[in-house]
Amino acid sequence: MSPDMTDSGLDIFSLKGKTVLVTGAMGLIGSETSAALSAAGAEMVLVDQFPEDEISAYFSKHISGNEAPFLAVSADITDRDSVGSMTTRAVDRFGKIDVLLHLAAIDAKFDADAPDGADGRFETFPLDLWQRSIDVNITGTFNVTQSICNQMLKQDSGNIILTASTYSLVGPNNDLYNAPPPGNPMVKPVDYVATKSFIPNYTRYLATHYAKQGIRVNCIAPHGVENENPDWFKENFGKMSPMGRMSSVSELNGPLVFLASDASSYMTGSTLVVDGGWTAW
Repeated sequence: MSPDMTDSGLDIFSLKGKTVLVTGAMGLIGSETSAALSAAGAEMVLVDQFPEDEISAYFSKHISGNEAPFLAVSADITDRDSVGSMTTRAVDRFGKIDVLLHLAAIDAKFDADAPDGADGRFETFPLDLWQRSIDVNITGTFNVTQSICNQMLKQDSGNIILTASTYSLVGPNNDLYNAPPPGNPMVKPVDYVATKSFIPNYTRYLATHYAKQGIRVNCIAPHGVENENPDWFKENFGKMSPMGRMSSVSELNGPLVFLASDASSYMTGSTLVVDGGWTAW
């Protein structure tokens, strides 16, 4: 049954009564968005690889004042038993999982002062970093979504939000990563581009596979979220972006609350691009 969308007010963006599980909750996007989802009324399951007392202590302060309760869970998304325990604990606490926001991922970044041979170039990219990105960004995503899908099938409903990237849609412009002298020239490493490119089509697969079972699956493709980047990088980014600047992390709150809420009830299999127009030219 489709939700009642006759009320044109802001209630369709409310998450009251919904349980939202966030992986990568302690990350740059996860910490900010978890607070926004909690403020919208969601009961939160906050998952990261850190010890649970650290997760709990952080969010006790970070989402203080919000009435909705939360559960802190330490989990390794590359370990199927750990992921299964995560799902079981969430359901034991809240009885259901309405929304999965899967943010956990790694990006094998290379610093501007990286030594020769460690600049991210394809021809010298280390196999161990390639495999690690596959383990986390692809297999980890599979582990989490498979576990959560099994729970959502029992509920006959659910909403999954995965995290792609503009590099799921276009190749990197490596001029962005050119630091001024004496920094070494860099390129965006292949592991991130390859593993994030998996997300949009994986989203479409799950969306069409489970649409008639009441499970929606979408992904978001952010780009250029500012995180104490050096001035030269922000200057390069500004020259290449139609909006002329990087994104603040808070600018993802609205899109993600929208995807988590009933306001997006007729969306599935979609990639919501939030990139300041980067992929528009």
